Amino acid sequence: MYNIVMNYHITTFGCQMNVHESEKLAGILERQGFLPCENIEDADIIVFNTCAIREGAQDRAVGNIGALKGLKKKFPNKIIAVCGCMTQQSQVADRLQRTFPFIDIIFGTKNFDKFEEFIKKVQIERENNKKIRILEIEQEDKIVEDLPIVRSSGKNFWVNIIYGCNNFCSYCIVPYVRGRERSREREAILSEIEEILKNNREKIKITLLGQNVNSYGKDRYQDYGFANLLEDICKLEGDFELGFMTSHPKDITDDVIHQIATQPKIVKELHLPVQSGSNKILKAMNRKYTVESYLEKVEKLRALVPNIRLTTDIIVGFPGETEEDFKQTCNLVERVGYSGIFGFMFSPREGTVAAKMENQIPLEIKNKRVNILLNLEKEIQKKLA
Repeated sequence: MYNIVMNYHITTFGCQMNVHESEKLAGILERQGFLPCENIEDADIIVFNTCAIREGAQDRAVGNIGALKGLKKKFPNKIIAVCGCMTQQSQVADRLQRTFPFIDIIFGTKNFDKFEEFIKKVQIERENNKKIRILEIEQEDKIVEDLPIVRSSGKNFWVNIIYGCNNFCSYCIVPYVRGRERSREREAILSEIEEILKNNREKIKITLLGQNVNSYGKDRYQDYGFANLLEDICKLEGDFELGFMTSHPKDITDDVIHQIATQPKIVKELHLPVQSGSNKILKAMNRKYTVESYLEKVEKLRALVPNIRLTTDIIVGFPGETEEDFKQTCNLVERVGYSGIFGFMFSPREGTVAAKMENQIPLEIKNKRVNILLNLEKEIQKKLA
């Protein structure tokens, strides 16, 4: 359609899943003939792939979008697209369209496969001197295979194995913006990894992605789960190490622990988000495990994989969290001796149960507790060094 070189720039917010989905967006753009550029000012199409897991991530995305107002006014032919978890929330997408009339395309997490179609619609209308704004948020939970991918993470290769989440933790927006759990076919996963290995002779790392990788296969197979998939991947020929994220503590099984312990290709590290060391808070979070059951799995891991590197997520200041609850969290952190902690202050997300809970914790208390937690992490790191 265009004879001149067209450039694109993608800004990604959020998790590794978003990073990998931006690789797919890049693949779609390059299939259309666009080329990547580092400076956003040089881009003919600007894409923001957003996150909604915490208020701060959403605020950063909105701030960056707003900053484009002057650029769009100066260069009105630039195409600006916003997608991802933030826009999958229809009320947020509507607000974005009203607040930022210079956005050309808004779409969610479930219709990435239509991105090329959206771009072509905008281009055709512009050739006819017409203006079109697209807002399309699809609700159907589906899996789209064979999207082009431009790998951008060096020797780390991301591979989705499952989409969505069924857990509905009371603080989390993910099931609402990512949908219910949908496992990819094992043949599609193995084929993708085989292709990666065929094209890379030097040692690489393959990281399996999912909101809850341990649920893999439950929706698709009767007798084939995550442990089976790990075993089959490790049988593939090639020089690679295998990691995965994220694991839900209630779903990690003895079979998966056995695979971590016995498969040389699986990295001896595990991200196992505990979120709180208080059973009262875990129940309010709808995490479906107890401190005791969590520690039991940690003990099994340490018994079979003594050198395992454990990391975790912890939310401080969840509604109703007392000083005693927080103390119990600190006690758990010291007992486990994590190699790394991602500590966050509770951020109420619109549409979740926790956002409506009573006994919301003041910001100054949340800030104090997260600093105590991070200082505790530093002390543990000194002991482990």
